[in-house]
Amino acid sequence: MKIRVRDMDYDAVMALPAEKHQKPVRPSRFLHSLVKLLAQSELKAVHFRVEKKGMERLGADEPALFLMNHSCFLDLKIAFELLYPRDFHIVCTSDGFVGKAFLMRALGCIPTRKFMTDLTLVRDMTCALRNLKSSVLMYPEASYSFDGTATSLPSSLGKCLKLLQVPVVMIRTEGAFGRDPLYNGLQIRKTDVSASMTYLLSPEDIAAMSVEELNAVLREQFTFDNFRWQQENGVVITEDFRADGLNRVLYKCPVCGCEGAMTGKGTTLTCGHCGRVWTLTEAGFLESGDDPVFTHVPDWYAWERDCVRRDILEGRYSLDIPVEIAMLVDTKSLYRVGSGRLRHGPEGFRLEGCGGRLTVTVPPENTYSLYADYYWYEIGDMICIGDDRALYYCFPEKGCDVAARTRLATEELYRLKQMNRKGR
Repeated sequence: MKIRVRDMDYDAVMALPAEKHQKPVRPSRFLHSLVKLLAQSELKAVHFRVEKKGMERLGADEPALFLMNHSCFLDLKIAFELLYPRDFHIVCTSDGFVGKAFLMRALGCIPTRKFMTDLTLVRDMTCALRNLKSSVLMYPEASYSFDGTATSLPSSLGKCLKLLQVPVVMIRTEGAFGRDPLYNGLQIRKTDVSASMTYLLSPEDIAAMSVEELNAVLREQFTFDNFRWQQENGVVITEDFRADGLNRVLYKCPVCGCEGAMTGKGTTLTCGHCGRVWTLTEAGFLESGDDPVFTHVPDWYAWERDCVRRDILEGRYSLDIPVEIAMLVDTKSLYRVGSGRLRHGPEGFRLEGCGGRLTVTVPPENTYSLYADYYWYEIGDMICIGDDRALYYCFPEKGCDVAARTRLATEELYRLKQMNRKGR
């Protein structure tokens, strides 16, 4: 999948008129039927099956909030298979509307800015549920998982459930991450995929529970480990490219501590500094002689998080890299405006570029996680920040594996700010 891109001067982009907000419209039943039909071949290829729990409690036309974990693009096809013929809207990132806004709205898509406060989104969801009597599908993680475990959930999610006052259904997939993990560069592997669909909370449950209790329920539902699931269920991934790009997630060597020298290629992950080599086995384990240090990808990633947190606390963490910059100010195009530098530290993000005309700052308390992606729209690895005027997509030079580290640092800086605010 690609996105429409246009080269334009920064001042010209800033002079473009702001796009007016549009309320959700009733989804096209024809388009929903067409998407469901087109999804059948891939779902058949993965031998898709679903287990439903308590779904008899939900009326056929009763609007509900469907929450789903986010592993790969197949998630959307699964959603259409499970929810059809129910009317439903889909919360999705605003860049998905570029060049196809009319189609996306007809599909029932509701745009939002990832990991940023978006009160308009809540109003649009309320409009869909109450005025249009349509359900809403939401991926509360807001981004694909890097290491196969859940990404951070917003603390405001419990409040959102209180405001919406509709049943909540959880959809969880298994096998989708193994089929198309984000780090692997859109290379599809042969795996079976299944899902569970569970009636999670009734409006009465939501009314009786506190926001903190609701958030605890949601955190439990979004606790999973796709590599562990693969190992425990004996799922084998035999493709000889299964470690391609794994360095994007496992960017720091646990043997020598060097960052940015890892190379994932074929079935191996190699440190270019100390020479240590790991093999990602068909069963999803890491092997490296008698002392692999880590045998489990999420354990390695969790160690990297601990390292980032320690660097922040000890004043060593910083990011300062050259980037190519693109901007999103409307749904007509992504505008490529030039080059600059992206910096990140205890004070948050600072982006400068376009000959000094562009300056954007985002404090750490403004974003609980980071919109970062690998091979985004087939352009390259990407980090996105934003302000009230625009979204800024930053593309580090090829081979600069900073997306995972920067997302980890964003999450840890936010948590530290929250802890300091609460006096812990």
